[in-house]
Amino acid sequence: MFHVFISYSSTDYQWTHALIDQLEALGLHVCYHERDFTPGRTVLENMSECIQESQKVLLVLSSEFVRSRWCLLEANMSLFRDCLERKPIVPVLLEPGVTVPLHLCHLTYLEVSDPEFMTKLMKVLFTPNRQLQGSTVVPYQPPSIYNGKALQPLTAVNVESLYKWDSGTFSEMEVPDQLRLIIEDQDKYRNAIGIINSVSQQKVYPKWLQAILIVIAVIIYFTSVGLLGYTSNLLTQDLVSRNKDHNTSFWVLTLTSQCCVILGLLVQLSLIKKDGVAYTVRELQKAAGRANVILWEEKVFMGCQSNSKFYLVYISLEGCRREFAGAISEQASVESLFRRAVLSFSSGYACCLAKRSFPFPTPESLTGHLEGGVCFCQYVSQQLSRGEWN
Repeated sequence: MFHVFISYSSTDYQWTHALIDQLEALGLHVCYHERDFTPGRTVLENMSECIQESQKVLLVLSSEFVRSRWCLLEANMSLFRDCLERKPIVPVLLEPGVTVPLHLCHLTYLEVSDPEFMTKLMKVLFTPNRQLQGSTVVPYQPPSIYNGKALQPLTAVNVESLYKWDSGTFSEMEVPDQLRLIIEDQDKYRNAIGIINSVSQQKVYPKWLQAILIVIAVIIYFTSVGLLGYTSNLLTQDLVSRNKDHNTSFWVLTLTSQCCVILGLLVQLSLIKKDGVAYTVRELQKAAGRANVILWEEKVFMGCQSNSKFYLVYISLEGCRREFAGAISEQASVESLFRRAVLSFSSGYACCLAKRSFPFPTPESLTGHLEGGVCFCQYVSQQLSRGEWN
């Protein structure tokens, strides 16, 4: 019934409707939600029917579009629903610098700032679908298309009330949209988040409590020094051998001073172990490694950026895993070594890959398993050469 279904955010109404007027003036039948959705039906039903009854789908990509759940749902449907029968998708980049959603990254988009924008758009819209099958319609191919791409960071749900020395809590109820497109077994994601959230149950000492413990430790030390001095005075006066009461006092004071020293050392050791922010981040990094043991088969790694934010990257490790297998003949050893590498290095690797910044030179002529970047086995090799195994 329609030549094109246009999906856009309401904040882009003015520009989109100006475009719709131009297209309809050229004789095209345009479908859009304000006019063509049927009242009384669910949004999902309306979108499904309108896309199905349109020859092509045009997505007006802006910052608000990317943030909008309904727009992302329309984009997901237009790419992955069976009813679409592989309709051509035409992404239009309305604003420069917009982060294109992961599931649209493999499509060639048109830019509004291009002087030839309308000419290119008209060419696509007036070209029969059968001639566009090899150009604008690309089937979903996760390993080859998305390998190495950074996904939207995962932020703690309690970030506004979070102290910097404590760990954040991340939602286990809802899988983010970008991961929903990738992860087949969403229970694995929830299990991984459960591992991350377990760190929040390991309470660390806040700064004010650390200050109180330091004062207590100082008092204990001075008390023990005073007690030791007093017992020494008893010895010098040779009161221990003459008076039974003094003898008892000597041993009580000696034991008390020793207990004070031990207690002071325990307080200091606990402060060293629970060193606020650094301790929390270290524990979160370890938890990310344990979570990645679960997630790597879903082609996802997470890395600890801070106590409230994690980087997520899409990474296919099949090639790297074969590299491990080629270096070791015994299968049991391969599994053990690969798991240890994931535990130790996956969190740091995910952060480096997401930021495209590695703690070692990255030559342009890389021949690893990640095109244009450092793959996991290369990263592990570099870290081992630096003595970073932990």
